[in-house]
Amino acid sequence: MTTSTTAPPPPPPGDRIIDEPLSEALSRRYLAYALSVITDRALPDVRDGLKPVQRRVLYAMREMRLNPENAARKCAKVVGEVMGGYHPHGDQSIYDTLVRMAQSFAQRYPQVDGQGNFGNIDGDNAAAMRYTEAKLTTAAMLLLDGIDEDAVDFKATYDGSDTEPCVLPAGFPNLLANGSTGIAVGMATSIPPHNAAELIDACLLLLENKDADTEALMAHVQGPDFPTGGVIVEPRASLLETYATGRGGVRVRARWEKEDLGKGTYQIVVTEIPYQVKKADLVERLAELIDAKKAPLLGDVRDESAEDIRLVLEPKSRNVEAEVLMESLFKLSDLETRFSVNLNVLDARGTPGVMSLRQALRAFLDHRRDVLVRRARHRLGKIEARLHILDGLLIAYLNLDEVIRIVRYEEEPKAKLIETFALSDLQADAILNTRLRQLARLEEMEIRREHAELSEERDGIQDLLASDRRQWRLVGEGLRHTKDALGPALNKRRSTLADAPEIDADAAIEAMIVREPITIILSDRGWIRAAKGRVEDPSELKFKEGDKLAFLVPAETTDKLLIFASDGRFFTLACDKLPGARGHGEPLRLMIDLDDKVGLVDVFVHKPGARRVLASKDGYGFILPEAEAIAFRRAGKQVLNGAALSCIAIGDADHLAVIGDNNKILIFPTAELPEMPRGKGVKLQAYREGGLKDAMAFKADDGAGWIDSGGRNRAWPEWREWLGRRAASGKLAPKGFPASKRFRPR
Repeated sequence: MTTSTTAPPPPPPGDRIIDEPLSEALSRRYLAYALSVITDRALPDVRDGLKPVQRRVLYAMREMRLNPENAARKCAKVVGEVMGGYHPHGDQSIYDTLVRMAQSFAQRYPQVDGQGNFGNIDGDNAAAMRYTEAKLTTAAMLLLDGIDEDAVDFKATYDGSDTEPCVLPAGFPNLLANGSTGIAVGMATSIPPHNAAELIDACLLLLENKDADTEALMAHVQGPDFPTGGVIVEPRASLLETYATGRGGVRVRARWEKEDLGKGTYQIVVTEIPYQVKKADLVERLAELIDAKKAPLLGDVRDESAEDIRLVLEPKSRNVEAEVLMESLFKLSDLETRFSVNLNVLDARGTPGVMSLRQALRAFLDHRRDVLVRRARHRLGKIEARLHILDGLLIAYLNLDEVIRIVRYEEEPKAKLIETFALSDLQADAILNTRLRQLARLEEMEIRREHAELSEERDGIQDLLASDRRQWRLVGEGLRHTKDALGPALNKRRSTLADAPEIDADAAIEAMIVREPITIILSDRGWIRAAKGRVEDPSELKFKEGDKLAFLVPAETTDKLLIFASDGRFFTLACDKLPGARGHGEPLRLMIDLDDKVGLVDVFVHKPGARRVLASKDGYGFILPEAEAIAFRRAGKQVLNGAALSCIAIGDADHLAVIGDNNKILIFPTAELPEMPRGKGVKLQAYREGGLKDAMAFKADDGAGWIDSGGRNRAWPEWREWLGRRAASGKLAPKGFPASKRFRPR
């Protein structure tokens, strides 16, 4: 049964209690709230790229005549005008918007010219609104150009006392030029800034070829152009997909250069940092990495910035290559960030949706055409009204004596003029309001000249309104004029595009580690330590009371230790970071996120190129390249789906022997196992009940065998009798096989 969401009838006078289901009341009110947030707060309009509060700030400042050539006014005055007339949502939110629109490091094309402290790239807040002043910029005037010429629709303000524009005329594609971010209910938007000159060139291409695709547009729009500069290292294929779908991301790095200090030493100077990164927080993060010894190649960091950014990075050693140092810092800090792209906007009807680059530019061009047509019609109306007046004045000049007589002797001169010369009220009023000095011959000639010029302009506008081609041509001319108005300084690209260098920073860091032999000791209760050298006699190792040895792994300080847990996860630890062996070590579970109920299946050193067979208790398994198991995350990496049983190194083995709880053994070639990075795997052996007990890999030429309970190697010459296809049930184990049902004791 469908639940109705129709609003109940209003309560009778004096009765404030409404009887309705709570679910209906909540859903209706929450839906209204969600729509309000989406349309009136969080998402920008695709046509002018502005949210309502930004649009109201610009319109209010224009009404206050805060044009670029005029003097600035106190921001408190501006905020008061906006809040009192258009945006009753609190002065702080309005001032925050005004401040952001004035910040050159936040806006690619600032719309507010701020005077005073408007914050900085370190993250410091702006001064109070009573101390700062503001006026509009050239970019803002381009957005407002034509607003008095009926270019856009207006709506009533919140109290109905005035009107405000629904959208601005928008002389350039501000949505993409300045970008936008916002979080609504169930949706969000994240649009990076772009270069307006490139966007205009792309628009002109669309005017020439309406079928131009994203790849053709990207011949002009290279990528985002952040106000803080930086280097974009996102591959072109990824950018193409982002602009084609409206969703994706952009990797941007700090811009840096190497300064030679002589005698083989150098320092790195960072001159531009990624967009929306606070410089003070970045410096603090780099200092923390040095203190925590997580950036072994970085020696020191200093902030020598004045008006321009200058971060000085000193390498730990002169032998460290600058490119290697920066690649390591890009991974560890916000010297490289990823800006998420989600081109979610409101279209001309106010409907939210994700648009591609082409759709966004097409919507802007359609808006510019609407603005052009509306301004032309507005001008046509003004011309026709003026021509109507001029027609009446010319009639008066042709019949000047009679007009003078009527005005001088008639009791109702206006009515008589209308009756005599078939004039309208406006024409009669214009004649009666004409001064005597304007009755000269030269004035008549001026009126005839004006009439001819306006008639010619009227004909041109009528031709324009009748021709789509002329309208689009004028849209293009307007965009070219806007490009010139912004000037070369604003049109110059700040962010450059480059390919990220192929440098193995991890290998460089490992090269800084002294290579020494160690022995990793892991106790049964999970205490881990690394002893220098090799442990020849494990019986001499000491543990806490009730604890004992679980794993003893020979390694080197440059190795990576892989830990395989019973829940199918792999954990990776750097051997040089393990605690020393002077005490009992440290709990392993403090280094990785491992629950107390999860046990350890195997601990071993990673060998490049090695492969292992992973098997679960359910009898499923596959071959895993060891490189796929590496992940320096506390949560580890989920590789095997299921309860893990064994992790067997293959080496050059070509056969796998498995035994189940039913004491049946099956042997099959390892070639029947798939190689996978993760998953459940394939069935190894069939069981009516129980599961897998143990597994062993061996080379056919070397033969098979097992180790008995006494630790003796037992040969198994007749192992070929147990050969079969994978997933078969196998045969009962041979006589003498250990009762533990294991090939190797644990």
